[in-house]
Amino acid sequence: MQTNNRLTNLIPQNMQSIIFKNISLVSLVAIAAACGNKGPAGPAGPPPVSVAVQEVKKGDATYYAEYPAIVRALNEVELRPQVSGYITAIHFREGERVKKGQKLYSIDPQQSEGAYQQALANLKVQETNLLKAKQDVERYRKLNESDAIAKQQVDYAEAAYEAAQKQVDAAKAVVSSVQTNVRYTTITAPFDGTIGISAVRLGTSVSPGTTLLNTISTDDPIGVDITIDQKEIYHFTELAQKSNPKDSVFRLAFGGDVYPYPGHISVVDRAVDAQTGSLRVRLTFENPEHRLRSGMSATLRLLSKADQAVIIPFKAVTEQLGEFFVYVADSSKVTQRKVTLGTQVGRDIIIKQGLSTGEVIVTEGVQNLREGSAINIAQTNNGQSSGASAAARN
Repeated sequence: MQTNNRLTNLIPQNMQSIIFKNISLVSLVAIAAACGNKGPAGPAGPPPVSVAVQEVKKGDATYYAEYPAIVRALNEVELRPQVSGYITAIHFREGERVKKGQKLYSIDPQQSEGAYQQALANLKVQETNLLKAKQDVERYRKLNESDAIAKQQVDYAEAAYEAAQKQVDAAKAVVSSVQTNVRYTTITAPFDGTIGISAVRLGTSVSPGTTLLNTISTDDPIGVDITIDQKEIYHFTELAQKSNPKDSVFRLAFGGDVYPYPGHISVVDRAVDAQTGSLRVRLTFENPEHRLRSGMSATLRLLSKADQAVIIPFKAVTEQLGEFFVYVADSSKVTQRKVTLGTQVGRDIIIKQGLSTGEVIVTEGVQNLREGSAINIAQTNNGQSSGASAAARN
């Protein structure tokens, strides 16, 4: 207090009045500011997002369900030799169509022919031995009638005769076997089909059952295999019963190209794979121009219908960590809703679960939304899905 008084005494009187006026002015400004700010100012909220919405409705849709497919020959066999030797002739052009019984390969027959001639000579020897044994037994039987020979000798003759008969039978079997080997030196087509590129050339040494010569397969008609989930078995069983080769329920596609001939179900496999829960189905397609080749990959398209399904624009769907959502709107904000997707139909998508008719969803502006976002509805679509017409174009 004494210090303040000393400072006051040092300041001139006129300067004291100016200082006191400035201090009073600053105090008044501070008080006014304090009275004007009743509380701390918070951050302003984000503005509403402009969106377009659409009412959820049900409708009918026609579309193609797609399945990965592999083209298979209905009948295919690998040609392998049944005798050893060297290839001496090839009687076809690779890749051409062959007829059943047509000669394809010749294997050097010398070894087989030699074995055959040896077998025939052995058969002659055994037949001669049989004739001698027969004559002996007949003579001993007459002598036995007059007790002119010992019974034991007759028994020996009977046994020798029976043994000679068996030897002849064995020799005939050898002849038949060797004769078959001679026939096997010429390999013929087992059925009508298309033969592939030869795996051997002239002079190649081949071994029975191990050397692959070629492969022959049928290609008209031709098979197409698909794998279905066990949940679809009932549906495909019904389709198999109603399948008509002339209808267009099943079509085959290669990228953007569609095969011109429709197919039909020929076989539904007997059992479900316990590990995958799947089942194989085979379809049959006509192949008159031989465009389809065994081993080709394709897409099988099954014409399907969805009656009174929930169909929404696909652009309304967002994906997060493998799950799919739409934004359901009210007058001022949105709620994120998880949905289960069905088949895509053109620019639309079938919703299996998650939405009901009458609800309103956001179709445009979804990229700027999050749970609870405020919205400004800029446009309301009529809710008419383009799914049916889009599927028809596909």
